[in-house]
Amino acid sequence: MESQDPAVAEVVKASGESNLEKAKAKAKEKFDQLITISLNIAVTGKTGSGKSTFINAIRGLDEDDDGAAPTGVTETTMEPTMYEHPGMPNVKFWDLPGIGSPKFNAKNYLNKVKLHTYDFFIIITSERFTENDVMLAKEIRKQKKNFYFVRSKIDNDIRAEERKTGFDEKKVLSTIREDCQKNVKELGDPKVFLISSFELEKYDFEILQNNLEEELPQHKRYALLQAWPVCSAESLEKKIKMFKGMIWAVSLASAGAAFIPVPGVSAACDAGMILLFFTRCYYAFGLDDKSLTKLSEKVNKPHLKNMAKSKFFTAIKEKALTRIQVSAALATLATAEFLLSLLPGVGSAAAAGISFGTTYYLLREGLNDLANTAREIRKEAGLDKM
Repeated sequence: MESQDPAVAEVVKASGESNLEKAKAKAKEKFDQLITISLNIAVTGKTGSGKSTFINAIRGLDEDDDGAAPTGVTETTMEPTMYEHPGMPNVKFWDLPGIGSPKFNAKNYLNKVKLHTYDFFIIITSERFTENDVMLAKEIRKQKKNFYFVRSKIDNDIRAEERKTGFDEKKVLSTIREDCQKNVKELGDPKVFLISSFELEKYDFEILQNNLEEELPQHKRYALLQAWPVCSAESLEKKIKMFKGMIWAVSLASAGAAFIPVPGVSAACDAGMILLFFTRCYYAFGLDDKSLTKLSEKVNKPHLKNMAKSKFFTAIKEKALTRIQVSAALATLATAEFLLSLLPGVGSAAAAGISFGTTYYLLREGLNDLANTAREIRKEAGLDKM
């Protein structure tokens, strides 16, 4: 039996009530919250600090990809610009104009940018944090929002230093961190995260993720976990655990006519929800074509793109939609028949509906299949131990 996530524990409790239809409605509400909750992440800092590159990296895009945030050494962001996550459109990244430039001085910046709009702020610099950064952090704090100082382009610093005699990476990182912290000391010694947008598996990227998770409300945490790129075995397992915790709610919410015999209820409507669940897993685990291509190129192993051949992976890949939403338009009878065809011996969706037990089994098996596929690909890429 899969462990339950705290967010769906009350749904499971509700399923023991006499009113099963009420339990199903509660489960649907929980599932919708987990899937559609919005998360607005603001990324700001000095012009040329790497804001747009960071946003592209989180979204799994290169700078020349369609929909990528434009990058450059001059100020390319003139207005707060929103970028959706390719696989999770409810997660939005906001590229804010660089503070301190002639066009956006500290005084008119606060009038231009509506701080209350965002869930939290990433303040980026590629050098030292400035008085403007500290001023902005103070204003964010007044809004009772969280901010995180990120020192970018650490890979450039390491490459410059490693040519020197007696190079010590830990010492270099420590020196950079201390220098950055010195300039924001008046804020109470906030953490400074050292990252490279081109090497997410290194430095403090995963530590940043962990801090964001800890300080976000639980319902927002689910959105972050789905959208944040897989940068380690631990981060992948965290995603897998989250989706396993959702199985109970999805099973109750999507159980069809066989579970709650209401005339006219179509099993097809429930199939759209199941497909959405698998599609989110597909993108969150980094199994989409774009993610696999980038990984293959990075480790110089072209065959990684062709490793995933399981029945669930192949089926979801064919059905997955980049901008999939919770919508009745997705709930077609063909989808229901397609999902049930993955389970040998299960009858027609039109005739039998999708029962709670069948749905639970399908979700569990499909999730395990996609999770194992992601694990195997990372091991083959040499990113995790065999």
